[in-house]
Amino acid sequence: MKILTAAAVAALLTVPAVISSTQTAEARSTIERACMNSDRRAASKPLCNCIQRVADQMLTPSDQRQAAKFFKDPQKAQDIRQSDRDQHEEFWRRYKAFGVSAGSICQ
Repeated sequence: MKILTAAAVAALLTVPAVISSTQTAEARSTIERACMNSDRRAASKPLCNCIQRVADQMLTPSDQRQAAKFFKDPQKAQDIRQSDRDQHEEFWRRYKAFGVSAGSICQ
């Protein structure tokens, strides 16, 4: 019975790790894809890749999905920045710090 229980626990612990790594892999390219698909003339593979690397270090996968939307619709950034919601204010602090870092690292 202990073997079955240990195997069941091991299987349950493995599933979230696989799901989590898949989500993380998808998030790793969220900003880069949005950057490359934007209509900005300065967008290049090396620049967008650098911005993504900074995002991977500073933003959660959820933050990255939110920030990626700003490339297509800059008004969303303005709406979040001006929002009074605590969640938006916290995101904006993280996003602003990310922007400063990406701006200095990815020149």
